[in-house]
Amino acid sequence: MNGLCTFVTMILLDLHKEVKYRTSRSGGAGGQNVNKVSTKVELLFDVMKSGILTDRKKTIINEKLKNRISQEGILALQCDETRSQLKNKEIVFQRFIDLLTVALTPVKKRKPSKPKKSAIEKRLTVKKIQSTKKDSRRFNPDKE
Repeated sequence: MNGLCTFVTMILLDLHKEVKYRTSRSGGAGGQNVNKVSTKVELLFDVMKSGILTDRKKTIINEKLKNRISQEGILALQCDETRSQLKNKEIVFQRFIDLLTVALTPVKKRKPSKPKKSAIEKRLTVKKIQSTKKDSRRFNPDKE
């Protein structure tokens, strides 16, 4: 387990090296400080130039995240939730990691299955009961 944690940590450190940050002034609450301090953080990641990701992973990311990737191949995320630039960097990097994790998680194939005989019988008996119930509500002048 410790080896896996070390491996994941190494990958995160390598990803941190490949990510670029751009800061700007954030709108919203903050008083006078909002006009002076650049707290909004934008994370920029060039998918195609990444040395960590394999070509297969790059194509998967490009397909699954095509709405978030620019024409130049840059994946951009931004955060301006807090007044602290450092916290915003941490939040946006965590979002980036979560996004990559979801994109690279393989989709499980559905195994087709048949309904069990008991389920089929139960469904048919319920249908029969419902049918007789509705039939009994119908007006029939011959019966009266």
